[in-house]
Amino acid sequence: MAEIAVVAISVAKPGYEEQLRKALEGIVGPTREEPGALQYDLHRDVQEPRRFVFVERWASKEALAAHAASAHIAAYKKAVADWVEHAEIRVVSKIA
Repeated sequence: MAEIAVVAISVAKPGYEEQLRKALEGIVGPTREEPGALQYDLHRDVQEPRRFVFVERWASKEALAAHAASAHIAAYKKAVADWVEHAEIRVVSKIA
């Protein structure tokens, strides 16, 4: 299995920054307990506080797929649907 990394960005709609922050913080614990979760760290952009960034490392593509299909991620997506202006997920591989 090859380790995989992810950068996931969520931008809150104006006025929904704190609701989105709390929802994102709520998925950190359950995700860190998932099989294959090596790193799952939430960050907030210093210059753009509506932008939240996850830096993730997974043991395999399969572990990442299981995470994406998990109940807590489905519930999160449903809860924040009206709070997110933009979301982007980038799967990356380390080259150096």
